[in-house]
Amino acid sequence: MSHFRPAFEVLDADHDGKISYDDLTTFCTSVFLNDNPKEAETDIVMSMIHAADLNRDGFVEYEEFERVLMAGPCKSNSKIGGADFMEEAFRIMDKDGDGRLSRGDLRCYMEWAGLRASEDDIKTMISFGGGDEQNGLTFDGLLRILAADNIPI
Repeated sequence: MSHFRPAFEVLDADHDGKISYDDLTTFCTSVFLNDNPKEAETDIVMSMIHAADLNRDGFVEYEEFERVLMAGPCKSNSKIGGADFMEEAFRIMDKDGDGRLSRGDLRCYMEWAGLRASEDDIKTMISFGGGDEQNGLTFDGLLRILAADNIPI
């Protein structure tokens, strides 16, 4: 099983094997803690779906999801309005919009995703991604964490 499968399953809210606009909206509204998403938030959701939906059926199947994540920020051809799929995901996680994921941002996301993480785990993630407690984690740091399974030991 690919190391991206758990992330896919978190986003596939109705567990039908594909990420739909509704699935991703459910994720975004829970992260934003907002039952009425703003227009900009729905635009982000549409951009993310469009960026990953390679066969243009309106859904993101696992293979498409994995392909976008494996492509990385520089190799991906899936740019919408200058924004890469992973950059949009990062923006969603970055609740205060400061360009960095704080301990609070990561804790909130981990809790929402149903992933158990202690304060020490979150500190370790930030450190592993090259960040620090005061400044948080950058986008590149998040990519470093996501690529951890690809690093030879």
